[in-house]
Amino acid sequence: MTTAPPAEAPKTASLLSPSPTSVPRPEAPAAPPVRPVPLAVSGLLAAALTAYVWSAHGAKPGVLLLLGLALGVALFHSRFGFTSAWRQLVAVGNGTGLRAHTLLLSTTATLFALLIGTKTGLFGSVPAPSAGPLGLGLLIGSFLFAVGMQLGGACASGTLFAVGAGQTSIVLTLGGFIGGATLAAWQFDLWKDLPSLEPVVMADHIGWFGSWAVTILVLAAIVLVSRRVQARRNPPPIGPVPSARGAAARVLRGSWPLAVGALALAVLGAGVLLVSGGAWGVTSAFSLWGSELVRALGGHPESWSWWQQPGNKEMLAGPVLADKTSLTDIGIMIGAAVAAALGGTWTLHRGVPWRTATAAVLGGVLMGIGARLAGGCNIGAYLAGIASGSLHGWVWGAFALLGTWAGLKVRPFFGLGNPKPGDGVC
Repeated sequence: MTTAPPAEAPKTASLLSPSPTSVPRPEAPAAPPVRPVPLAVSGLLAAALTAYVWSAHGAKPGVLLLLGLALGVALFHSRFGFTSAWRQLVAVGNGTGLRAHTLLLSTTATLFALLIGTKTGLFGSVPAPSAGPLGLGLLIGSFLFAVGMQLGGACASGTLFAVGAGQTSIVLTLGGFIGGATLAAWQFDLWKDLPSLEPVVMADHIGWFGSWAVTILVLAAIVLVSRRVQARRNPPPIGPVPSARGAAARVLRGSWPLAVGALALAVLGAGVLLVSGGAWGVTSAFSLWGSELVRALGGHPESWSWWQQPGNKEMLAGPVLADKTSLTDIGIMIGAAVAAALGGTWTLHRGVPWRTATAAVLGGVLMGIGARLAGGCNIGAYLAGIASGSLHGWVWGAFALLGTWAGLKVRPFFGLGNPKPGDGVC
């Protein structure tokens, strides 16, 4: 009588090993040749604008523009996004992008705690945490923002680097984003009195070390849960992007691992805090740009209640190229253009289908309105809020996940697909 060999105990994957996917990730295709004309144009624009800002407005705005250029390079090379990461998580359970978020958040939280806790700043600035009220505007705004980014195809930071890379449909998203943010500023009186509670910053109660420790523990728990969910659902892998061969060439022309992108963005985001005293943000500049356009067309945005608020009034009165958020936003677009041209992928896409174009504009409008109601976007509220130990950042993220689920339900009406378990990549 033959005895069957004992069944092997299931192997437990190391915490640092990749989470399982239904099929191996395909090899990245080779990067196309360098695009010399876009590279020359974007490189000259970066140099000329930096020289102008530095001479006209001083070293501080000049450094902020340089930080924006570097953010654009890092965002493009790592293809670091929030829209696709949440779509992959909700649709098929692939938590790779979410775990990259936790690395970005934990590293940023560490640097923020060091800078804010020691009051270390440059150019006379004193770093301050990003805190937002807990209210109905936060819940509605973050939900709308997430629905919008699934329709528009990009988040706030993703919109900027995709526009820099020449993606035509995302230019429509940016236009809608600016329009929505301007509309919400114009109609500030309609939503400014929504019920809310005062901001809650953990450092005010348990100190900066305690705030940092709690943040790291929660992020570690998210990593463990996302790995377990991915192991159970066994999703398709994330699709590769073109990359140059060789370590040195990959730095300049290839795709960076998400972990490298997360670390680079954390350091650069902390640099914005160090230089300006405030966290990296994106969407306040869109309200400013739209309002300046209204003024150029004969309107009077300075009479709007939004621009009478402390801080906002000074922003509208000052030069756009001296505004912190405008400088980093413009820098991201130009930096991404340089990176995309070096990587050979810069191109203008023609013939955007009408349903895609409609979704892009509508998604941008929802993101603009949502960001204003919620007090920020995936950068100014989610990243900066959590890194600052502010409870509103966690609430933003939770309701953005709900909005992502809703956005996935709406995408097919505009001819936009969602990842499926049987796909080769997601």
